[in-house]
Amino acid sequence: MKVALSPLEFARRARRLYAKNEAVVDGDLRFTYEQFLNRCDQWSNALQKMGVEKGDKVAYIAPNTHSHLEAYYAVPQIGAVLVPINYRLSADEFEYIINHSGSKIVCVHPDYFDSVDNVREKLTAVEHFVALEGEKDGWTEYEQLILGIEANYEPVDIDEDDLITINYTSGTTARPKGVMITHRNAYMNIMGTLVHHHLTPEDRYLWTLPMFHANGWTFTWINTARGMAHICLRKVEASIIYELLQNERVTMFCAAPTVLISITNVPEELRATAPKGIRLFTAGAPPAAATIEIVERDLGWELTHVYGLTETTPLIAICEPRASHMDLTIEQRAKVKARQGIELVSSGELKVVDDNGIEVAKDGQTLGEITVRGNVVMTGYYNDPKSTAAAIKDGWFYTGDAAVVHEDGYLEIRDRFKDVIISGGENISSVEVEGCLLHHPAVLEVAVVGMPHEKWGEAPHAFVVLHSDKTSSEEELRLHVRDNLAHFKTPQWFSFVSDLPKTATGKVQKFLLRDGKAGISKQ
Repeated sequence: MKVALSPLEFARRARRLYAKNEAVVDGDLRFTYEQFLNRCDQWSNALQKMGVEKGDKVAYIAPNTHSHLEAYYAVPQIGAVLVPINYRLSADEFEYIINHSGSKIVCVHPDYFDSVDNVREKLTAVEHFVALEGEKDGWTEYEQLILGIEANYEPVDIDEDDLITINYTSGTTARPKGVMITHRNAYMNIMGTLVHHHLTPEDRYLWTLPMFHANGWTFTWINTARGMAHICLRKVEASIIYELLQNERVTMFCAAPTVLISITNVPEELRATAPKGIRLFTAGAPPAAATIEIVERDLGWELTHVYGLTETTPLIAICEPRASHMDLTIEQRAKVKARQGIELVSSGELKVVDDNGIEVAKDGQTLGEITVRGNVVMTGYYNDPKSTAAAIKDGWFYTGDAAVVHEDGYLEIRDRFKDVIISGGENISSVEVEGCLLHHPAVLEVAVVGMPHEKWGEAPHAFVVLHSDKTSSEEELRLHVRDNLAHFKTPQWFSFVSDLPKTATGKVQKFLLRDGKAGISKQ
């Protein structure tokens, strides 16, 4: 008999096999899988009594908390669609996403009550505003709803092609787009991750990655599939991370390269407290080989580089380790690990193609666009057929990422196509220049963007964050690049800044740097 492919199946299994295992740690709160999943069932029942039916949208604005995690089971198992929203957005952006998605229920952490209340009158489709913690006039209390209700919600038939979430993109160029993800999409991404990355019920996962971002790269469900503990982290602070790594016996986490930079650049006495052997995924931007070296050599952790987009559920490639990689030096292995790698067994087909749709040569030099088709590609953008048609052509999703393919078949992103700098007819990878600058001992972070140039059309401009205890100069950094790369790749301009504008997942918002709207301060 055919059974729908859905992450909800993992909850059923976890309830049977891991009922007494610790499932969730959130500050002083601790729940076993039996307790956690019973709470999910209670919330499902409460939602149904509030009028939520199959296909209805339920929005969440919250950091990584136990109540946020409960939504990934309680909402879809009654056939409703979860809309996790980036809590760092403005009130106007909250308004747009809630209204565009047609959300019927809005569940909000106290930190964002005021932002939602500021636009509340404009949220005409919302029937209930739920306070996930605490109390506030005009808001329904989440815990009171759960405590006062049985865990006997009305089962709903779920098809694997039904939507499980709508995840809105960051909206860096225009309005955010709602990425429609099905139960099947999520299930296939989970299975691919489990095939390539060995996890066990003894593993304990630290939530450094926002749950709202591509459903926490589906780790909201992956951890439950293996009976692992979810260790909630409400705010990404290096000192708290090191404390939890030790006290909660963490074995795995996910982090964007910028988060890795913040974790590795702490006082030596704090780094010394880190347990060895921790495994981690990194994605969101091409990590610098220099960062990988620190993670593996100094901290003794095992880093795996993965690649994907919200539109691909998200993972479509993994830099899968091979026995031959162990023969390399740490420095050489770091350069290999900085590549995005090869397609996951469950993601479908991945190609890097030229302007004519022809696969590029495996020479590590020829630039093309990453395209993918298969099990993890989104259904489309919600209520946006024009954007859907522009992104998916002849069954292939065009990522907008520029990459080369090496002889071993491993792909390596050189840039977003919009981030490739064309200077005097030469293509310059901003990622390559950034990697070079990050090898300078004084450089903590850097972003390189193309800026208009009277002679060359455009030229590289480097925005540099220095280590707090080190200094450098424009001339010194310029010479460093010239000594290590072709001269035409050397930035024409350098700006020393206190920080870089980033998304919630640590991606540098280069469009802000280009437009001069970053609000960054000179050192």
